[in-house]
This record gives sequence, C-alpha cells and structure tokens, in this order.
Amino acid sequence: MVWLGVDLGNARVGLALSDPELTLAHPAGNITVRRDYFEAFDDVLNVIEDNRVDRVVIGLPLDMDGTEGRSAKKARRWSTNLVTRLEHERNDPQSGITWTPDVMLIDERLTTVDAHRRLFDAQIDSRHHRAVVDQQSAVTILQMALDRP
Repeated sequence: MVWLGVDLGNARVGLALSDPELTLAHPAGNITVRRDYFEAFDDVLNVIEDNRVDRVVIGLPLDMDGTEGRSAKKARRWSTNLVTRLEHERNDPQSGITWTPDVMLIDERLTTVDAHRRLFDAQIDSRHHRAVVDQQSAVTILQMALDRP
C-alpha cells in the first residue's frame, strides 16, 4: 500500500508519498501551477498511477476558528473533482488506472508553519524554503493521516 499526501497551493502543489508499510511520509516533489491548482490534475493522476496509490490525503485549509473559508471550499471542490476524474479514469479502458483510491481531506491548519520550522531545524537557509515548503507541508499532512489510529 502507498498513500499520497497533497498540499494545494496557488503556485505549487506539494506531494508526499508513504512507505509501503504506511509508517513514514517522504517528499515526492512539487507540481508547478500558473494560475490555479486545478491545473495539476493530470500530474496528480500520473503520480497515482505510477505509484499505485491506495489513498490520497488532501490538506483542507480551515480557518483558525475551524470554519471553512474560500480556500477550504476550493480544496473540497478539488477533492470532489479528483474523485470524479478517478472514477472516469477507472472506467476508461485506455487509462492505466484500474482501481479507485480512497480520497480524504485532513485539517491542515499550521502545516506550512510546521514545514518552515522543520526546514529551519534541518538548517536549510530560508531563501531556499519556497522551493520545498509545499512538499514538506504535504509530508506533514500525510504523516498526520498515517499517525491516526
């Protein structure tokens, strides 16, 4: 089994993959998007197919009071569209996806703050954070899901 963590951002979509034992998350890169993270669908589908992902964990950016603002609603729409695309791909004989991974949303409040802290702890210069913070946030999102009972 392999799970995929996704951190949706306006400039980059960060990705993380689990180990097959579902104990550790590790960075799996970024997908650069120009205007909107809906542009990342095909690349995310390729990662799902290439790694035979069983579950996709998407960060839900709730407001600090726990309510859903614009970003959370957009992430919810993205996850709903991903489920629809996965179902379509599974039913398309030309597609390489013959299964439908589970898709779940997880509260991602403060994951970017945590990602920056981890990068500072790893002594990575703050000038280099931008290139890796989204995938580090995806690692945090996925690790939270893996650590759930």
